[in-house]
Amino acid sequence: MTDLSDLLMPELVAVDLSAASRKSLFPQLGGLMAPALGLDPRAVAEALAAREKLGSTGFGGGVAIPHARVAGLDRIVIGVARLAQPVDFDAVDDRPVDVVVTMLSPPRAGAEHLKALARVSRRFRDRLFVEKLRGAGSPDAIYALLASDVGRDAA
Repeated sequence: MTDLSDLLMPELVAVDLSAASRKSLFPQLGGLMAPALGLDPRAVAEALAAREKLGSTGFGGGVAIPHARVAGLDRIVIGVARLAQPVDFDAVDDRPVDVVVTMLSPPRAGAEHLKALARVSRRFRDRLFVEKLRGAGSPDAIYALLASDVGRDAA
């Protein structure tokens, strides 16, 4: 399955999110994700920052996949933000990040967390797909790309 509609809600997609740094991005991601999920934005931001301290989630190709386990969730969810300006994420390819996929999981999501992370990373490894996301003009357009199987080319 290449679509991510089972993990995504339309209100968890943002365009032109502004952050001066990776550290300042996490509170904004908490603010994007928490209201729709009934969570505390600060708790989400702190969980993302704590995970990031273990190692960069900069995936390469201008994409980062910050992820954390957060109490109060009953399923795995993702949010997608396209940044107004790229930020340094200490990514594996040293490229700044402008597409951020935030994944939140329940604390006991063990293997399911890893499977979802693998699915997301496979989808965002597709450079053509990521370029389409970068060119999408609105959150609705990004959601439509993420919720469809179209746009995936065989590598």
